Amino acid sequence: MFGLFGKKEEKTPEGRLADLQKKKDWAGLARAYYDMGVATMEAGDLNKAQLWLHRADTIYSADDAVYEKVGDSLIDDCSERIGALEEKEELLYNSLPAEIETRAEELGDAQVRVWGLLSVARLAKLGEKLGRLPGCQVLGEINWAVDMMFRSLQAPPSQEEYQHLMDVCNGLYELGDSPAFYGGGQIDVPGGAPFQVFDLNGMGTLLELNGYMDNHLRLMAALSQGAEELPAAPSGIVACTLLPDYCVRTGTSAPEEDARIKAEIQRIWEDFAFVRDQLTWEAAGKRIKAYQQLDILAQ
Repeated sequence: MFGLFGKKEEKTPEGRLADLQKKKDWAGLARAYYDMGVATMEAGDLNKAQLWLHRADTIYSADDAVYEKVGDSLIDDCSERIGALEEKEELLYNSLPAEIETRAEELGDAQVRVWGLLSVARLAKLGEKLGRLPGCQVLGEINWAVDMMFRSLQAPPSQEEYQHLMDVCNGLYELGDSPAFYGGGQIDVPGGAPFQVFDLNGMGTLLELNGYMDNHLRLMAALSQGAEELPAAPSGIVACTLLPDYCVRTGTSAPEEDARIKAEIQRIWEDFAFVRDQLTWEAAGKRIKAYQQLDILAQ
């Protein structure tokens, strides 16, 4: 009788994470993700290791107090493991961004910018849903930002529009360091597992969005001042629509075998062909509008 009722039930990894998020024990959460990352890396599941170790790194890097609680030993080992994973060319997390960067060299600056903007547009519908979660309202601004950036590639923006985009840009950066990002917020996905805000951690989506918008703001400022040297267009945002963390966290197969990721890779290369061979403002506008209505999580 005592053994039956006195036995402590073991928590699943997901249950442990949920408890730590509920307690707002961010140092404990970082350690838990690190432990999961080490275990999966030792087991040879490098995609899961990438997922969990980067989550640990994001959390302890967001807050100095958490960083100190976690300690140098764990942080140093986590960084070394992440560095080793970055050398694994076979990982989709590494291979596709590298291929995109290489192919971007075939394009002019305006073509690269539109290529990136097409990907940002495909995050608009997801951002609208995530933007309803506490602390995540800035994600609901992605749709507006896409329209503004597309218009301002053709005509100068107003000061109000410029300032609004700057606010969105800064808000995305701040969200990446906020518990609203890594604290467990999620939305339902019809026919699938819930999508966590933290699933945007893969490919550094928030940082890439921030970087793309910051670069656009610097371009607008340079053009308004008649500068001869303009900031080079970034291509890092292009791969962010893959959402590999969601597929790795919830799936049982390699991310490149996931139907959503396959569809997104196809869109990326179709967009590349479009901006290289068929780009006009009218055609780009139609493509962007269609993407803004696309649910990239749909089965």
